[in-house]
Amino acid sequence: MAKQIFVNIPVKDLNVAIKFYTHLGFTFNQQFTDENATCMIISENIMVMLLREEFFKKFTPKPIANAKESTEVLICISADSREEVDQYVNLAIEAGGKALMPKQDHGWMYGHGFEDLDGHMWEISFMDMSALPQ
Repeated sequence: MAKQIFVNIPVKDLNVAIKFYTHLGFTFNQQFTDENATCMIISENIMVMLLREEFFKKFTPKPIANAKESTEVLICISADSREEVDQYVNLAIEAGGKALMPKQDHGWMYGHGFEDLDGHMWEISFMDMSALPQ
């Protein structure tokens, strides 16, 4: 059986977060969705659990980092093309997110990123392995 990864991130308003990520084209597993959390599907084996902050606090003795003031994690998703990279970032901006650093173009690797409504940082990266320098 393939390993799965579940990234858990706190959100201030679950419904607003769902609306934001739906605008980016993500879907959600309703079996793992209630008033406290939802399971956003990135791929068959990668899910992001969006947890209301109060619910998230039940899983850690540490305070929740304010992602708008500090970086707690940088999440990177692969894309199938440069256009898909730009599409994700453009959709995030349309939905109220912010672009991160300037686009990075290394020829064989292209990336850009956005900050979601709660300040979580997402990078989107395309790699053309056939153009990878030897």
